[in-house]
Amino acid sequence: MEQQLPGVYTAKRKDQSLYFRASLTYRNKHISLGSYDCAEEAHQAYLLAGSVLNDPSVTLGHYQPDSILAFSRWVSLLNYRDNGIYFTTPIYIRPKFFYYYFSLSEFFIFDLEDLFYYSTRRISRRGGHYFVADYGMQVNIMSRYGVKNYAVEGRDYRFRNGNNQDMRYENVEIINRYNGVNAVHSNGKTRYQVKIHVKGNISVGTYDTEEEAAIAYNKAADLLKKAGVNKAYALNYMENMSPAAYADLYASVKLSAGIRNYRCE
Repeated sequence: MEQQLPGVYTAKRKDQSLYFRASLTYRNKHISLGSYDCAEEAHQAYLLAGSVLNDPSVTLGHYQPDSILAFSRWVSLLNYRDNGIYFTTPIYIRPKFFYYYFSLSEFFIFDLEDLFYYSTRRISRRGGHYFVADYGMQVNIMSRYGVKNYAVEGRDYRFRNGNNQDMRYENVEIINRYNGVNAVHSNGKTRYQVKIHVKGNISVGTYDTEEEAAIAYNKAADLLKKAGVNKAYALNYMENMSPAAYADLYASVKLSAGIRNYRCE
């Protein structure tokens, strides 16, 4: 690459057309600022980044939507200036947690123990779900808390302080851990209702323990498949339960007549 204006370098695309890259060095670290169609834009990005890094009064609140710098880059620069660590993901560290920003008003709060994970993986959004690329797979970030992909906030899990941007482990409470299982509280007692979906939801039964309910769901799925239902039910995995204990519960758990007598039309 050939340098032109300060902080600006020319480069070529595969079709041999020119574009311009902006970068700077701060505290002996080379920081790439992005690619631009013209040299002047790249130079302006270089100047703005320098002012962010060298002016301690600049904050996230000073960012403008039409800025020549991407918002994620602005966050990275501020974190490097204030905390001495440069991340390529939009992270800003606090003493006991860190922010992962999408915009000034959209962000997550994570525990510091997740810092390495999210500093090396960028969060993507699709249809209200948040994913990271992990070993070639798209992984829902809620899975780190034991929340299943089908889970519904308020039914299967909740945020203890009511803030669904606060992803610290102490704030995420699992209500229902298993497929098809819903905890029901009545008269100071908790029981577990099970439903399974065919064309609509079918009641499987109500059980005293989560484990019974989870296994009842699995047994219902097996019976429905034998009855000709062609659905790929995600069975419940019973962690820390021996095969013998699973087999005993599977044999003893009772299912509703609607499941036992189900026939495909």
